[in-house]
Amino acid sequence: MTDAFPTDYVPPDVWTWNQAAGGRFAAINRPVAGPTHDKPLPVGRHPLQLYSLATPNGVKVTVMLEELLALGHAGAEYDAWLIRIMDGDQFGSGFVAANPNSKIPALVDHAAPGEPIRVFESGSILLYLAEKFGALIPTDPRGRAECLSWLFWQMGSGPLLGGGFGHFYAYAPIKIEYAIDRFAMEAKRQLDVLDRRLAESAYLAGDAYTIADIAVWPWYGGLVLGQLYGEAATFLSAGDYANVRRWADAMAARPAVRRGRMVNRVVGDPAEQVAERHDASDIPAR
Repeated sequence: MTDAFPTDYVPPDVWTWNQAAGGRFAAINRPVAGPTHDKPLPVGRHPLQLYSLATPNGVKVTVMLEELLALGHAGAEYDAWLIRIMDGDQFGSGFVAANPNSKIPALVDHAAPGEPIRVFESGSILLYLAEKFGALIPTDPRGRAECLSWLFWQMGSGPLLGGGFGHFYAYAPIKIEYAIDRFAMEAKRQLDVLDRRLAESAYLAGDAYTIADIAVWPWYGGLVLGQLYGEAATFLSAGDYANVRRWADAMAARPAVRRGRMVNRVVGDPAEQVAERHDASDIPAR
């Protein structure tokens, strides 16, 4: 620590939970797992049951499902149930059974013989659906490796953008210069990684649109389009990354992306909100 970032904080020998220090998330962040209350999950009429919220991680899955439907995969019809994370819905017994990590999204596939298949973690859900329907993932070894590399790049990098930069820039109860500076630097480095890649190809895995793009767009596309963390796009000079912006605009123009972004959304423009989706007609025509 240098004089540029003064602090009087000295970590204790043993950490203890100070719930009051959690800021706006104090009611839902805790150092233990498991359910807090008994609440079974609802089940609709489609084989695929999604329990989610339109955060970037939730949007990945609804975009994927809408893209599959646009490709003609009728088996991708789904019910999308709203999980209000600020109300603690993710700690209900049914949701914890679907995802022991208590994070959205969670998918339950009732189409398989025997017990329904639970799938959690957004990247895992994208890969599961791509393999289930044989779509949006390359079949040749080189293309598949490139696609999965970018998919897992997002899974590893996203927490530094969201829980790192996004949290300390937009949500932390106090502004900590060191934390914001550290994670802003990393967010810009990640944007530069993407910009250099997208200077080489139309999409992240190459010439074809894949689950890699679906995974990355809600986070980094949302960032450069000014959809995340208030004035973060200006703060990070996100407009400087011309290749990312070109790709983000192209993604945003896709009808399935527009539909998927609306599902389980309960903030922002009311015309862009579809709290729950149980039929294609639930999403207004655009």
